[in-house]
Amino acid sequence: MKFLAIIPARFASTRFPGKPLADINGKPMIQKVYEQALKALDHVYVATDDSRIEEAVKNFGGKVIMTSPKHQSGTDRIAEAAKIISQELNLNFDVVINIQGDEPFIQPEQINSLMTCFSNPLTEIATLIKEITHQNEIFDPNKVKVVTNINGRALYFSRSPIPFLRGEDQENWLKQNTFFKHIGMYAYRYKSLLKVTQLEQSKLELSESLEQLRWLENGYWIQTEITKHESIGIDTPDDLKRVQEMGLL
Repeated sequence: MKFLAIIPARFASTRFPGKPLADINGKPMIQKVYEQALKALDHVYVATDDSRIEEAVKNFGGKVIMTSPKHQSGTDRIAEAAKIISQELNLNFDVVINIQGDEPFIQPEQINSLMTCFSNPLTEIATLIKEITHQNEIFDPNKVKVVTNINGRALYFSRSPIPFLRGEDQENWLKQNTFFKHIGMYAYRYKSLLKVTQLEQSKLELSESLEQLRWLENGYWIQTEITKHESIGIDTPDDLKRVQEMGLL
């Protein structure tokens, strides 16, 4: 199978303008993400609508595709980029992996785990989940929870605690059940990627503000794979300062 990794990156950000170019030990953040992705894949591209990001990627020798500034989501941006890249390289990619541009700690093992999901021909979309080990995360609406069937196929994603443990005190929930949170990296079969970008927003998606619910509502098979690696995204300048203080950078 042929895999293509695309890192969507935009300069405009309410909480952290210019985030992809934030300095991390002398390198822009987007370069750190790019270098991690290259450890697992041969074809890695940045997709952006900003000339400053385009220039930065070219300066460190990376591959970059300019896309429309009108995209509403990273999924839409990578779909446009995937079509352009396929045409330019004259290659038919089987799977496109969306790697977040604010995840400089992404591990090659996580990317490899996503790739294995497509050994099942029924898998249309794949994503990662991680077991919750801290009680407070179950009830944190910023931590998206997920439940799956016995084969790891996603049944539902929610900002609320799922499953709900009826009759149990909340402080005992983690002792009584295994909970999983969503780690937001996706991989799509190429054809499925192009199709999901044509779907209209759904009621569940709008209710929870979770794009993946649109795909589930429309019957798409989302396969999950468990990872032991924590997601450490950098959404704000405070996030960057915190990981520096932790000695992670």
